[in-house]
Amino acid sequence: MTQDSLSQCLNETEMPLELKELFDAIESLPDEHKQRLKPLAEKILDASKRRRKILTLVQDALSQLRLDMKYLVFDLEATRRERDDYQRKINE
Repeated sequence: MTQDSLSQCLNETEMPLELKELFDAIESLPDEHKQRLKPLAEKILDASKRRRKILTLVQDALSQLRLDMKYLVFDLEATRRERDDYQRKINE
């Protein structure tokens, strides 16, 4: 990743402050250390992005599950009301 693409990546994504500080610290190092550490920091950034995406997917799935459960409970209550109404009609 070049400095331009790294800067673009930093600007495009919401990144934890600690990772921004890490990239800033790496940029201030001599070139020999920078070349060794930058790929490792980029792997950390990629892993952080993947975790954020996974977390978002899990949160969305949980929200959908909650909504589905509400529909199921509503349907169950309606079915019970219908059963009770039919039971009353049979008993009358």
